[in-house]
Amino acid sequence: MTSTTPPHAPPLASHGFFVTGTDTGVGKTRVAVALIHALREQGLRVAAMKPVAAGHAPGELNEDVAALLQAANVAADIRDVNPYDFAPAIAPHIAAQQAGVRIELDTIAAAFARLAAAADVVVVEGAGGWRVPLNERDDMADLAQRLDLPIVLVVGLRLGCLNHALLTAESIAHRRLPWAGWVGNHVDPAMACRAENVAALHARLPAPCLGVQAHLDPAMSAVDAPQWLTLPE
Repeated sequence: MTSTTPPHAPPLASHGFFVTGTDTGVGKTRVAVALIHALREQGLRVAAMKPVAAGHAPGELNEDVAALLQAANVAADIRDVNPYDFAPAIAPHIAAQQAGVRIELDTIAAAFARLAAAADVVVVEGAGGWRVPLNERDDMADLAQRLDLPIVLVVGLRLGCLNHALLTAESIAHRRLPWAGWVGNHVDPAMACRAENVAALHARLPAPCLGVQAHLDPAMSAVDAPQWLTLPE
């Protein structure tokens, strides 16, 4: 299936973008990869970062991290690209507790600074949804606030997405974080009233729509998915 052409595109940030989602499994990596390719097409040096990743077979690289590394055109130390990596596919703070590790925002911020020094733009992909805990005090929203990057919100288009999207937008506004825009991703091919739901998001989210991705085969990797985001010259 084809995807629509995005009606708007985010302004180029001086140092990057933070890609988050309304939930886990909504297509953040596909959007992050598409954003990286769009930025590269403008001749920019683009680094990728997945501060926290959870879920991979022993001895293998996390699938999301691998896709981001393949998309980026700035070589970087894997410890900066992915400072915290856990094998179990569970909530990051629980995986960290089981591993005897505490996820530290200072560690992530220092890794981001090194990536930013070597690149024009850093695309940072969060883990899970907007408020996923990272330790006993901080969550993913705290990390986004610490990095102070424009937010790209990926909305998983399925039943319940309006509530999830609007609550997330409310939290982003509460923290006074800058918006880059939102992206709709059809994760449920059988979703009823798809056009009406997308129209409701257009009307209610306080940021431009960067694109709406048609449903893709879940087996298709983020790297193989169509690169459909475009940015202004």
